[in-house]
Amino acid sequence: MNTWKWAASLLMGMAAVAGTASAQENTVVLGDDDSLTSGIPGTGALTLDQVKAWLDTAENHETLNVSLPLGMSLGQSQMKGLEKNPLTRAKIELGRQLYFDTRLSADNTVSCASCHHPQEGFSRHTPTGVGIEGQKGGRNSPVSYNRILSDLQFWDGRAGSLEAQAVGPIQNPIEMGNTHEVAVKTLKGIPVYAAQFEKVFPDQGLTIDTVGMAIAAFERALVTGPSQYDYQESYQKYASLEPDDLAELKEDSPETYEQYEQLKLMVETNPMSESAKRGMDLFFSKRVGCSACHVGANLADEQYHNLGIGMSAEKPDLGRYEVTKAEKDKGAFKTPTIRNVALSAPYMHDGSLATLEEVVEHYNKGGDKNKWLSDKIVPLKLTPQEKGDIVEFMRSCTGTFPHVSSARLPE
Repeated sequence: MNTWKWAASLLMGMAAVAGTASAQENTVVLGDDDSLTSGIPGTGALTLDQVKAWLDTAENHETLNVSLPLGMSLGQSQMKGLEKNPLTRAKIELGRQLYFDTRLSADNTVSCASCHHPQEGFSRHTPTGVGIEGQKGGRNSPVSYNRILSDLQFWDGRAGSLEAQAVGPIQNPIEMGNTHEVAVKTLKGIPVYAAQFEKVFPDQGLTIDTVGMAIAAFERALVTGPSQYDYQESYQKYASLEPDDLAELKEDSPETYEQYEQLKLMVETNPMSESAKRGMDLFFSKRVGCSACHVGANLADEQYHNLGIGMSAEKPDLGRYEVTKAEKDKGAFKTPTIRNVALSAPYMHDGSLATLEEVVEHYNKGGDKNKWLSDKIVPLKLTPQEKGDIVEFMRSCTGTFPHVSSARLPE
């Protein structure tokens, strides 16, 4: 097959998938459809009449056909939780309100967003989470985006689903400090919430389980858009086309050529620096091996590894071991995503590394030695330029977030 025909076949395949999606009723591209997370239109606190009008719109209760944007789309077949908890606009909107509502906490001061805020990379720029009365947790706040590709949650994977994770902090004494029973009672006393749960969950009503389902639905709608890396990676398949190939493609398949031109424009308007390109080569190389763990659509393997962080403490946090009791899991923590990582400092499960430069240096020295150190962690002997290049690559993995409103909560 000619080079251009090979490239054209891939482009046409991409177009076919897009065409199928657009033909489906009520299809959305997560991370690209701001209407899912922008709140009910209007200003001020949500009134019962406004919410009833929203709930009376049938489209808001139809199950959404979900697709993922460029880059994340590689995980389209790996999305989690949608069979048991399908997405609807009304459910996502209910989850958005709960995510930002401090009334879920014992003293009305802490919400989900207190530790996972849109303006701080859906994490928080503190080493550990901070709960009611200023209490500090023992671990850094994990990001709450791209959770649609993840099942087990928290740094140690102790929550079996996003739904279970969503309600865990409510009853944690140093996070929201509440009980599930009191939280549900509080919500039932707010007419705007009571009306929504009755309509969104007609068979179950307002329970702690449906609270978790609503918040999880909102979090699954938090998906990162394409980054410089995604555009570059997608375009590389076609960068070797010769002028004659392009001329033939334009003549024989104008629609495919137009798609090629669009992708070329995206690369030109969202260019990776030469440093980031060098860093990309290093990141995915056997010598450096970052992609041994940071792999797949979300650049995270969903596995647990001991990097030595915190293991020199008198009583170290043993991470995954506390869940599995397997010796090999001592000091092992879940691999975080590289996507938008530049926005969520500090880093590691204890927030002990303040910058991406410090993270790269930690790996460069071969982690912190301990009995359970992952065999993937070895000294890298990187030059100063190589370390800087890897940091630039990670920064190039920054894509857009959907617009998320923290306003328009129930009165």
